Amino acid sequence: MRETQTQGMETPPPPTPRTEPTDADVEAFKQQLGRPPRGLRAIAHRCPCGQPDVVETAPRLPDGTPFPTTYYLTCPRAASAIGTLEANGVMKEMTERLAEDPVLAAAYRAAHEDYIARRDAVEVLEGFPSAGGMPDRVKCLHVLVAHSLAAGPGVNPLGDEAIAMLPEWWRKGPCVTLPPEE
Repeated sequence: MRETQTQGMETPPPPTPRTEPTDADVEAFKQQLGRPPRGLRAIAHRCPCGQPDVVETAPRLPDGTPFPTTYYLTCPRAASAIGTLEANGVMKEMTERLAEDPVLAAAYRAAHEDYIARRDAVEVLEGFPSAGGMPDRVKCLHVLVAHSLAAGPGVNPLGDEAIAMLPEWWRKGPCVTLPPEE
């Protein structure tokens, strides 16, 4: 077992229902990413702190530009922790395992198919890949974690593994502070 895995959380954040974004969710997104949302369809997962941490985006932005990243991680604390995993070579190790482990490769291909099916249920982007390097490599852990959080455990094996390696990013409280509602 990797050293980073033993330092991760014991219990991953629980699945949450997909919800329509509220004005407060949009404001949280703006603070998290420093820009307004584009193509926002739903809050796909909520952090245990209550703020959005994964949003679902439309397959095309309002100007018609294809945007194949259906699940987008917004929490800066989670994103930073994932960036540390990426810098420590986790993506390379996962990609190597895909080439060596046919069971893992089949499960990862199924995750890719799940991602495409969820996107195609909104709008088909013919010829566009899923995201994160699926189905043959690991290119972006942020996308894999976002998919795992949105879809729930057991759908994306490498996203689930990455989540298990992360610290509990919500323990210090919300990553953004919203003004009181009027």
